[in-house]
Amino acid sequence: MLCQWNNIEILEMNVKDDHIHLIISVPSRLSVSEVMGMLKGKTAIKIFKSFPLLKKKTYWGNHFLSRGYCVSTISLDETKVRKYVKYQ
Repeated sequence: MLCQWNNIEILEMNVKDDHIHLIISVPSRLSVSEVMGMLKGKTAIKIFKSFPLLKKKTYWGNHFLSRGYCVSTISLDETKVRKYVKYQ
């Protein structure tokens, strides 16, 4: 829903034990920090609804997800980057 409302397209995704890799297309009206804030915030809310006992633990200074993230743009090597994300 969040992505539909904001015209964010998830092009590739791979979920690991302790991190997630995403390739997304974001409209120019949104900043990277806005998108990451929305994605991480909604993800934490959904996880806490599914696993309420997690709320009782303290994580990274009361943040369920770490505060940082890494962002890069893709130009000529999109196929290679998609393959990396998909099969890492």
